[in-house]
Amino acid sequence: MTDLFGGAAPYYAKYRTDHPDRAIEHLARTFGPDGTVLDLGCGPGTVAIPLARSVREVLAVDPDEEMLETGRRLAAEVRNIRWLRGDSTRLRELPAFGHIVMGRSFHWMDRRAVLAELDELLPPGGAVALVGPGREPVEEPWEPTMRRVREQFDANTFTATNSFQASGEHPHDVLVTSPFSELESAMYEHRVTYDVDAVIGLQLSYSYSAPARLGDRLEPFKEAAGKALLDLDPSGTWEYTVATEVLIARRPAG
Repeated sequence: MTDLFGGAAPYYAKYRTDHPDRAIEHLARTFGPDGTVLDLGCGPGTVAIPLARSVREVLAVDPDEEMLETGRRLAAEVRNIRWLRGDSTRLRELPAFGHIVMGRSFHWMDRRAVLAELDELLPPGGAVALVGPGREPVEEPWEPTMRRVREQFDANTFTATNSFQASGEHPHDVLVTSPFSELESAMYEHRVTYDVDAVIGLQLSYSYSAPARLGDRLEPFKEAAGKALLDLDPSGTWEYTVATEVLIARRPAG
């Protein structure tokens, strides 16, 4: 992976929806209290920080130094997270780990190559965990409006090579044909409320509309987004249900 999120870290930390406690508890049960877990593409610690209290150690790895610095600041009192710069092409350079968790970062990777390498690096019993939207995610109520705004600013076209968007191949389908073909899935729902500022902040947390990508179009983008959102709903408030999937993949027994 390359640095795709220039300037996005503070928006990511503030406006991305936290994972439900039950999803983090599911991961903690999977990894166990003695687990050393690699959080690959950790961002500002959305998974790493809450997970750290339930495992031995988290290796929080990301290619973006701003994301890592934000995570270090948010987890200043957490002693069992190591914040390391790296990516999916440098797994062998990392300290040893017993399990791996990935959020939306997985779709930026050469997924089959990563899973093949993990088959060599993970010990027996090591799990691959994905956390994020399920196979049929529900679109946010503001997304059609924001998509049109992003298109106006040419900020809606970036697609990662080998991503689900590019290949049409869902992570489930990639995993089931990998060495980690034994899958276990659970869904967890929670209600969230967003206002205009939060929806705009969410746009700025995405790779395709991050501040660095928008450049000198940032302020016009924010102004256009705010107007479009209030045209959509003058109350400027949206509540909806977020469904988070925890997908655990293991090598088949025997």
